[in-house]
Amino acid sequence: MVVSTEHIGEQNPQIILDCGDDLLAKGSADIARRNYQRIRLDFSYDGAPFSGWAAQPGRVTVQGILENALELILRKPVRLTVAGRTDAGVHAQHQSAHLDIELSRWEAMRGRDGQGTPEEIMARKLRGALKRSLALAEEDLGLPAPLRGSLQGAIVLYSVSAVPADFDARFSATGRSYIYRIYDGSHAGADPLYRGFSWGIGEKLDIEDLNRISASLLGLHDFLSFCKPREDATTVRELREVRWEREGQLVTVHISADAFCHHMVRSLVGALVRYGTGQKDEAWLLERLEKPARDSSVLLAPAQGLSLSAIHYPAQEEYAAQASRTRRKRSLEQA
Repeated sequence: MVVSTEHIGEQNPQIILDCGDDLLAKGSADIARRNYQRIRLDFSYDGAPFSGWAAQPGRVTVQGILENALELILRKPVRLTVAGRTDAGVHAQHQSAHLDIELSRWEAMRGRDGQGTPEEIMARKLRGALKRSLALAEEDLGLPAPLRGSLQGAIVLYSVSAVPADFDARFSATGRSYIYRIYDGSHAGADPLYRGFSWGIGEKLDIEDLNRISASLLGLHDFLSFCKPREDATTVRELREVRWEREGQLVTVHISADAFCHHMVRSLVGALVRYGTGQKDEAWLLERLEKPARDSSVLLAPAQGLSLSAIHYPAQEEYAAQASRTRRKRSLEQA
């Protein structure tokens, strides 16, 4: 999470950000927070048309679309904090984010007849603004007239909810789950109906054997071999589940962990598929875990097969404690 930390002098305390990653104040943060309401958004998206989650100049991204829509209804710039960033082409069946708005603005968000809660009214307005924001994105992408409207429905808002000030969409999470889909046994490629959300491979995978070897990867490990490390960030993670299922030619991999480092899911799937198709042996795979190091032999599975499927949160009273635990940099020695 990127947090602005501009300091403005002891003699003139004021709130720096109206909406953003965190409310920052010179003085008591508790006083500032009583004037604001933290809002949680739950939504999903088809990642195919977007350049990932994170806002980027000159790119159409999920964050950019949502923040533009929020600005339309709140009439000021908004910064979202998301549970988990996704790369270009990666989907989200369930994603969460938070923002802060003035308490007075939140309480005034009622229907003209006084009916409806602020959550209901904001959700209705935001869905309408999303349609406008997606239409503007189609213009930015230069889509020809016959394709206009194709982005509508690419982002779906499930709910808007008021949450305690110590809820953090990213740091309060106790875990995340992903699904990766593979269409196997077809050298012609994936069925066209599945190609947008699966990886097509020609070989047939042995699901029972892949479940066996995947169990060896579970637990608390340094997953550096399967990550693109960020500066001063740990690659120690607790991998909780890697489960393979088959329905016809569609193979689904369920992967859960306390958190994932950059490219970790796609690297794990890519390595396991290299093993499953006979390109690498079991010793190679296990050595990647036992001797963690950046390794060019570990290849990324394609983005379109990956979907963020769930963000797991504790009870409300545990939000702050969980966020504190998550922020601590972890090592195997401390575990």
